[in-house]
Amino acid sequence: MFLRSLRDPMTIKFLRSVLAIVVFSMISAWAQTGGAATPSSSSAAAGTPVASVPATGTKVGTINVEAAVFGSNEGRRDADALQKKLEPKQNELKGQNDELEGLQKQLQTQGEKLNEDARATLVKNIETKKKSLERAVQDFQEDGQNQGKEIFSRILQKMAPTIVKYAQDNGYSLIVDTSNQWPQSQVLWSGEGVDITKAIVDAYNVSSGVAAPPTAPAKAPAPKPAAPKPAAPKPAAPSTTPK
Repeated sequence: MFLRSLRDPMTIKFLRSVLAIVVFSMISAWAQTGGAATPSSSSAAAGTPVASVPATGTKVGTINVEAAVFGSNEGRRDADALQKKLEPKQNELKGQNDELEGLQKQLQTQGEKLNEDARATLVKNIETKKKSLERAVQDFQEDGQNQGKEIFSRILQKMAPTIVKYAQDNGYSLIVDTSNQWPQSQVLWSGEGVDITKAIVDAYNVSSGVAAPPTAPAKAPAPKPAAPKPAAPKPAAPSTTPK
């Protein structure tokens, strides 16, 4: 049984399933309340409406919100902390899984040699441990996913103003989230030139004040085995030629 960690595909898929709703609600709410651009003083004084941006020439940008959140210093720090927090339970489940696999192997190799009662007891023990492990793994995954979702939502709540401000300052009329790939997303294709993910991560790292988490030290390369020394030359055989 494969025990999934916080960053495995199933967890990422779960986060993506809630991504669209969370992103839309947070960024839209912030832009409509405190972050939306206000009309100029002259237009407001005259009472004239602000002209809408025409479709032609509209500047569109894309952002992978998931990558921005978990690629930021704060996201990396909190994801690493959660991973360490979950490690003891994950190791415990791995131990239970190893024990279960040992019993299953015992049944396969010794099942025919056991009497009926002993075999029935072993089978029942395997089924009990299997159900218990499945429930524990499910609870573990749900707990990790919920805590990962909380990290994502909390950081995105603080990142949303940065996204909106960057879009307004740089003349974007539309920012599209590309966290999901087509066909789960309506975005079929986008070029690298319109992606603002890195710019948002850099800007948010400055505004958040969170330092980059330390990187794991690189492992020293394994020493190469010493080359074998050449064998010493054998001494010449003594001459047997008679004098």
